[in-house]
Order: sequence, then C-alpha cells, then structure tokens
Amino acid sequence: DPQQIELTTASKRKLRRFIVIDEVVDKLYGSKVREYFEENNVQHKILALPTTEETKSMDLVLNILHEVQNFSLDRRTEPIIAIGGGVCLDIVGLAASLYRRRTPYIRVPTTLLSYVDASVGAKNGVNFLQCKNKLGGYTPPVASFLDRSFIQSIPRRHISNGLGEILKMALMKHRGLFDLLKNHGKYLLDTKFQSCNGFADHGDAALQTTRIAIETMLEELAPNLWEDDLDRLVDFGHLISPELEMRVLPSLMHGEAVNVDMAFMTYVAHARGLLAAEEKEQILQCMRGLELPVWHSGCSWALIQRALRERLKHSGGQLRMPLPTGLGVAEIFNDTSEDTLERAYELWVRD
Repeated sequence: DPQQIELTTASKRKLRRFIVIDEVVDKLYGSKVREYFEENNVQHKILALPTTEETKSMDLVLNILHEVQNFSLDRRTEPIIAIGGGVCLDIVGLAASLYRRRTPYIRVPTTLLSYVDASVGAKNGVNFLQCKNKLGGYTPPVASFLDRSFIQSIPRRHISNGLGEILKMALMKHRGLFDLLKNHGKYLLDTKFQSCNGFADHGDAALQTTRIAIETMLEELAPNLWEDDLDRLVDFGHLISPELEMRVLPSLMHGEAVNVDMAFMTYVAHARGLLAAEEKEQILQCMRGLELPVWHSGCSWALIQRALRERLKHSGGQLRMPLPTGLGVAEIFNDTSEDTLERAYELWVRD
C-alpha cells in the first residue's frame, strides 16, 4: 500500500518487530529473515525456539512473554510475528493474546499442515496435563502470510501429514478436491507443492488444492469463529485423534493421527450404511496414495471409548459425529450406537 509506505517512511520512529521462529526453520531461513529486516531498516529481535508437541506448554509461552517484555513492545503498532509450523503459530498466538490482554500477531506458516489449517481461524493454545490444546483461546491474527516456497524444504512425511487435513475438507465438503487428491496425490508429494512452471497458475494442482482446502475451511469457520455452534464438520478426524496423538507421542504426527481417526470413521459410516463398499475403498485407497496411515496399533477399542466419553463431556452431551455420506458430502450424527462402533472397529482391525 503506497500510502502506508509513505506514512512509515515519513515517521521518525524506527520500525520495530519481535519475531518468534521455530529453531529448525531458523536454521533454514533465519539468515534471509534477518537480511529482510536489516535491508528494510527494522529494529528486530528474533527468538528461535524448539516448537514441538512435546514443548507446547505454558512454560514456553511465559518464556516468549519474558522476551517480549524485555523488548518493550508497543502492542498497538508492533505485531508479534510467528514463523513456523502449527505448534509455533499456536504458542505465539496464545502469548500474544495474553500480553497486555491482546497484542496483534501475524502468522507465517512454514509447513503444509499449518498452511491449510493453523493459518486459518482464531484458535490458539498449548497442551496441559497430557491433554492436547487444553489451555487456549480465540484470538485471530491480524494477517496470515502464505508462501508455498517454505514447503519445499520440509520432509516428504510432513507433506503427507498436511495432506491429512486437506483430505478432511475434501471428504466433508468438496468432491472436486477429493478427485484432485486422488489423481494428483503422488505428484503433489513428489513436487512438494511447488508450481512446476514457477508461476501461480490456476491450472496448477498445488495451487488448486491449497486454495480449495483453505476456501472450504473458511466457509466452515467464518460463520462460527468462536465455536458457538458445536456441530462442526471440521471436527471430522478430531474425535479420537487428540487422545491417540497424545498417547503415542511422538510416533504419530497430527495429520497422521487425524487420518487414522478418519479411516476408522469411514468404517463407521460404512457400517451405518452411509457409504457404499466401493466408496469406502476409494477413500482408503486415496489415503494410502497420500502415504497416510489408515490404522495404528495404539488406537485400541478402549482408547476409542475413552476418547468418545471425553467428546461427550465437551460437546454438550452429544457425540456430534461428522460422517461422510458420500464422496465430498457429510452430515453430523448423534445416534451412532456402541454396537455399530464396535462392529466398525472389528472390520477395520480385520482389514
């Protein structure tokens, strides 16, 4: 914005920015980030931290806040910048929301999962008492800056991990997105979501896939940003996975745990007569093509029962279970019997 640039350059006060960056991202891109701020004459503090599910705690939030206080940040004009994966964005979002009641912050996602998931919406949080995101709030960022070039440096497994959340939106809301994943999954993994011609061409599978995933996510989240309505299609894959992910850390990444949950729920949908056998197989085949796990030994029947009891506690006494009723269409159900769940589990384990 030329007007903003003029105002900024006319101001006598030097621009200042506080940046939290994941330590792995810092090793890869830290020199470029520093060079950017130096070239633009911005006084800056860069805090590189280990941001993983194991370190996602209030201790790390307080560590950030100590550094923010030392930097003497102006909460009205100096947004905190978070550069990293979903865990980093969650932690920094919570820290910003707590500092002087609310300090603006900017999300710069560097993984595919955070690009299509954590970058969208208002939630932030940390793990507490071995429960995923037990402490947190709803404070949207002032902006999310999306740059797919970050994704080229992450391992193939991390690409697959992000595809789990994209597949969630495909199964719930968009048959065209499902077909894109089914037909181009291997290509997207091989090219790491980089446009093969170097341009953001609308015919590009990577651009189409990420754009549709984000748009469908926004369609679901925007009217219900504070989760006043607990019937949420975006909860597909998130009924059992929080319990599973924390129980087996670090053997499953978030998107992988979500996919194990979705695979089981696909069997539940089939057991209820919502999905034909052919549709069930198409979904499982797509998951395998995206190199996602469709089963995990840690996902026992006892764990499923425990996770669903937790679900009842926090969703107004109803399961509110999103299930696919076809490819790219879904509904929310409250009447899935334990017999149906157990039958689906036995078929899932057998297969």
